[in-house]
Amino acid sequence: MLTNYLQIAPPVLEALENEQPVVALESTIIAHGMPFPQNKETALRVEQLVREEGAVPATIAILGGQLRVGLSEEEIDYIAQKGKKVHKASRRDIPFLVAQKEDAATTVAATMLIAKMAGLTVFATGGIGGVHRETESKSMDISADLQELAKTNVVVVCAGVKSILDIGLTLEYLETHGVPVVGYQTNEFPSFYTRESGFNVDYRIDSTAELAKAIRMKWEMGLEGSVIVANPIPSEFEMPIGAIDQAIALALNEAKQQNISGKKITPFLLSHIKELTKGESLRSNIQLVYNNAKVAAQLAKSMANL
Repeated sequence: MLTNYLQIAPPVLEALENEQPVVALESTIIAHGMPFPQNKETALRVEQLVREEGAVPATIAILGGQLRVGLSEEEIDYIAQKGKKVHKASRRDIPFLVAQKEDAATTVAATMLIAKMAGLTVFATGGIGGVHRETESKSMDISADLQELAKTNVVVVCAGVKSILDIGLTLEYLETHGVPVVGYQTNEFPSFYTRESGFNVDYRIDSTAELAKAIRMKWEMGLEGSVIVANPIPSEFEMPIGAIDQAIALALNEAKQQNISGKKITPFLLSHIKELTKGESLRSNIQLVYNNAKVAAQLAKSMANL
């Protein structure tokens, strides 16, 4: 039945049939996370880095109502140029966008779900969604990413949660729902633009081979859900904590004044922070995505070797 909706690109399908490593990649970062042409350049470079590490990239999106696993360069260019004119799809949106034959970029949650449908188990992104600041007192703004992480067997390699969010509450939510947070070569949970957050990870693991074994055992024992691999931004590309904290505070205040919330809040904040940091945050964002793609490809290889 899934074949009615799911279209897997030939290189990805061949890799899956031959049990070769594949890395899922999201498309919201292309359409809603960065401006053109940096978004296209970044997406193509991420795919190339995955190939250089010996894995096959599979960028995921919805095009013409089809769930697409693996995009051509022309299709990536199409999404990059349309940008925010492309829908932003989470789990709840998928059936309606498919029924209406729409185009959409997939969030972390939607990418995980479609990756699982296709048989992919490793996914690289920038940062996951989480619990927004002031949620406990003013709203219930909690990303659908967290629920997907709790129930979908796809490993997510990321640089932590986006630092515009409440990291402490996000980690508490993940603990409650049984999602392990593993620090890759770090004891501290990274904070997207910086390597430090003041919060510890559940476990530190220093090799993808060791990590692959633990993930396989988790799923073999029937323990459903993701594993978050928290992979810090390389130190040479991280931003000063004071500067990024100040920019986040100003961006949050501006969002509050403009009554921006829901799906629009994260793209607004990231764009505003980029302006406030004169582009430094975007450069850091791109580098952490590259770093996550490399580690995800190495992990996919280790899991394929099992």
